Parts: sequence; structure tokens; C-alpha cells
Amino acid sequence: MSIKDVLESLLFEKAAGPGPSFSVYDVIKALGIIAEAGSIGRGKLSERLGIGGGAIRTLLRRLVEAGLILTSRSGCSLTNKGKKIWRRIEEIIPHLSEIGQNELTFASYNVVVHVRDRGGKVRKGLEQRDAAVRAGAKGAITLIYRSKKLMLPSITDDAEKSFPLAYRQITRLMDLKDNDVAIIACADTLREAEMGALAAAWTLI
Repeated sequence: MSIKDVLESLLFEKAAGPGPSFSVYDVIKALGIIAEAGSIGRGKLSERLGIGGGAIRTLLRRLVEAGLILTSRSGCSLTNKGKKIWRRIEEIIPHLSEIGQNELTFASYNVVVHVRDRGGKVRKGLEQRDAAVRAGAKGAITLIYRSKKLMLPSITDDAEKSFPLAYRQITRLMDLKDNDVAIIACADTLREAEMGALAAAWTLI
């Protein structure tokens, strides 16, 4: 089963009923927060994810049922299976962070995500933009790193010359290799920018 199938399966309840009020992107972010913290309480995790008590309870229950986390009085922690899944996610998405304002940003909050070796899946970046918008962002800009140059499909073959500030910010944050992708998602809130960036990245996985 692919990493995409494993994570998306957490969204579906075996019995009939309403769907969860969280997304696969919340699952990815939750695993990352737990991995970074080692152990974290439910309340703190809910606060960092920006989702409510009911949603966090359902999310944690499904992560436990999938064997990805353990819960105890001290908090939630990854199981060996959870650590393995998180390592696979990190291999594909090694970086996600806020990025400063630059020539390509157009909202109050901007998040950049690094997707490893998926440049061949990008056409004009429209699929990534649309996915980001569906996840709550205002839009997304997709760049591909090829032949030691960062390019913006249909716009420029050399972002270093066309968008020097954006180029400097991205290359300082990421160790880009040939065929890697960098996506900037822009939104009115940090959560929407993060969810938009992950949604855009998800189209390439």
C-alpha cells in the first residue's frame, strides 16, 4: 500500500456515518508535530493543528487504530510503524515552513513546501494551484528545479533572474536537487497556507 493510500484510508470510517472534520493534510501535520515533540498532549496538539476537540479525538483514535501512535497520560507518541511512515513522508516532503514576502507572494501568510523528485508530474502548476484553493488558500505558485536553475512553468526558465528575492528565500530554506519542486501557497491565515501547501504537494505524490 502506498503512503498516499495509508494516510487517506484514515479518513474513512468502516461503519456508516458522517465523515471526519479533518483532512489528510491534518494527518500529515499531526504526525510531524508528534515526531518533532516526541510526546505531546491532546490539547496542545489540537491547538497547534487548529482543529477542535471532537476532530482531534477522532483523528487520534484513527491513528491509534492504524497503529501509528500510542496514547498515554504523558501524551501521544509515534509507534515504530508511525516513525516509519513519517520517515517516508519526510523523504518526499523534506521541508514545510513559512516564507517571507517576495515577488511571488500575494497574501498575509505564505508557506513553502519542498517536494522531492516530482518535477516530471508538474504541467503548468494549475493542478497545484487549484488543490491549494480547495484547501482554503488563495492560490499557489509551483517552481521546478532543473539543471541548477529554478523555473516557473510558462513564466520563466530562470527564477534567480526574474524573481531574485523569492529565489534567495527558497534556496536558503531548501537543499534542492534536480527535478525537485518548491510550492508557495498564499492565504489569509497560517493554517490555510499550510493546508494549501500540503494539498498542492499531495497532487504530486
